[in-house]
Amino acid sequence: MEFDKIKKAHINLQGTIKDTKLIHSKVFSKESGNQVYIKPENLQITGSFKIRGAYNKIYNLSKESKDKGLVAASAGNHAQGVAFSAKKLEVHACIVMPKITPLIKVEATRAYGAEVVLYGECYDEAYHKALALQDEKGYTFVHPFDDEEVIAGQGTIGIEIVEELREVDYIIVPIGGGGLISGIALAAKSLNPNIKIIGVEPEGAKAMSLSIEGNRLIELSKLDTIAEGVAVKRPGENTFEMVKHYVDEIVTVSDVDIMDAFLLLLEKEKLIAENAGVLSLAALKKLNLKNKNIVCVVSGGNIDVVTISELINRGLVIRGRVFCFSVELMDRPGELLKISTLLADLNANIIKLDHNQFKTIDRFRQVFLEVSLETNGHDHIQEIKDCLEKNGYELKIVY
Repeated sequence: MEFDKIKKAHINLQGTIKDTKLIHSKVFSKESGNQVYIKPENLQITGSFKIRGAYNKIYNLSKESKDKGLVAASAGNHAQGVAFSAKKLEVHACIVMPKITPLIKVEATRAYGAEVVLYGECYDEAYHKALALQDEKGYTFVHPFDDEEVIAGQGTIGIEIVEELREVDYIIVPIGGGGLISGIALAAKSLNPNIKIIGVEPEGAKAMSLSIEGNRLIELSKLDTIAEGVAVKRPGENTFEMVKHYVDEIVTVSDVDIMDAFLLLLEKEKLIAENAGVLSLAALKKLNLKNKNIVCVVSGGNIDVVTISELINRGLVIRGRVFCFSVELMDRPGELLKISTLLADLNANIIKLDHNQFKTIDRFRQVFLEVSLETNGHDHIQEIKDCLEKNGYELKIVY
């Protein structure tokens, strides 16, 4: 694939997509010891980068291919990109989405006028259903990542980054099927061969890194990650070759890393991203880099409110901002006041208190107490533990 395709895509997308300017992040810069910039594709039209590749692909189709109608498979963001682009270019689109796709993505896709078919438990099963519909109804298939026009559309992000930050040293990019990082890597290295490209995968969906290590395409038997947007069992053939050629390193991150990055981005930068979208920020802790100009591509922000709430709660626990323990007290006046006073002296704010006689074996002599606290980090939690144990309390950690 030639860089010229990406330059043409850059022209094709003018007037259709948002100009997502880089945001310098003080908090992620301080945590990593680098100058970190966020490429906020979560603020893009349809909420992710996927509109770039989808629109460029459909724009370049022949009239005959458009007239047949389109079919695509997606966990959500490609679906919305295809649906939006099809509506703008007046083409019928049928989108196959896994049954586990968050409702916000399903409804957003329908809102753009696309026909939605829910099928399978992951992207790969939805993909095979889409191929069956292509054969059955003669649709034109729009692949989410393993297509040169799609890759070219995603690669326009690389052009934008280099044009805005000429002195960029590293670009960190999430990897699912590989279309995003393939396009960005080709564009960035065509403009400046010294730029390093680092890919990021979840530990439970690292098909690309395993394929690179084995020097052949590897298909995972299962997926286990909260980042459903990059949960792909098998990378693309084109993207696999491009990643081998242009990407300098691939790192993996855990679900805990993802939740930690999500909370920090939300709380400090006031940006909401989906789990797959924060992979690049989660990777910062995995890299031994200092004093570099790093751009992290936050690839998407389509996430439902229930998931946001769950991630916030888990993130607070991970960062030591919430602490819950249980303890048995003697069932006599003043015991609850005694432990409450110790916690107050430690500046631990009580969120919830469950004082229950019926949870103990000997309810006539002891009472079960479960306490949820707002804390100021892991050092504060350790201080609370040490103080309570010093005063004779035997704690059981709940979370």
